[in-house]
Amino acid sequence: MTELEFVRPEEIEARSFEIIGQELLRMGKVLPEENGAVIRRVIHTTADFDYADTLVFTDGAVRAGLGALRAGCCIVTDTNMAKAGISSLALGKLGGTVRCFMAEPETFEAAKRNGTTRAAASMDRAAELPGDVIIAVGNAPTALIRLYDLIREGRIRPKLIIGCPVGFVNVVAAKELILSQTEVPCIVASGRKGGSTVAAAVVNALLYQLTRG
Repeated sequence: MTELEFVRPEEIEARSFEIIGQELLRMGKVLPEENGAVIRRVIHTTADFDYADTLVFTDGAVRAGLGALRAGCCIVTDTNMAKAGISSLALGKLGGTVRCFMAEPETFEAAKRNGTTRAAASMDRAAELPGDVIIAVGNAPTALIRLYDLIREGRIRPKLIIGCPVGFVNVVAAKELILSQTEVPCIVASGRKGGSTVAAAVVNALLYQLTRG
């Protein structure tokens, strides 16, 4: 039986990251300095060390995300779960906002009218927002596919795309499309893994770099 260790509530997160560091060291993995905080936060959220290898960062993606958040941009998610997982306290300190259009009647109507998924319709609505946006996709590959089309049409230019849809149908292809066919900064969970918790973890890792002392 694994021995229990006593850890004060306020020390649990720090102890978790200490364990993550030890495990990575044993695995012989050295994380890039610029991207390490995001990778460690995702591992902390998922307890899955595969993300040390499968999170893909385009050049300057972390810097682009930090700059947009520092300027108080809007984050658009494809699930209310991802929206709920983003630290409202940290985001509020920077004057940012987070939106999810998935459950709104206008999204249902647009998806039905155009024969698309609600996730795709949500990207159309994101394109109508004023100001800069970060798109954080944790569930639907159709959101990334529609986002690709909107970028190519010149209707949206996100400051950062966080592409972490999870599943089997078009998931890998949608991620590869965003990575290879756009020049927008991206952080992508390659392969089939991902999820709303991963998308939120990436956002939080960026927020905490700006709001924790």
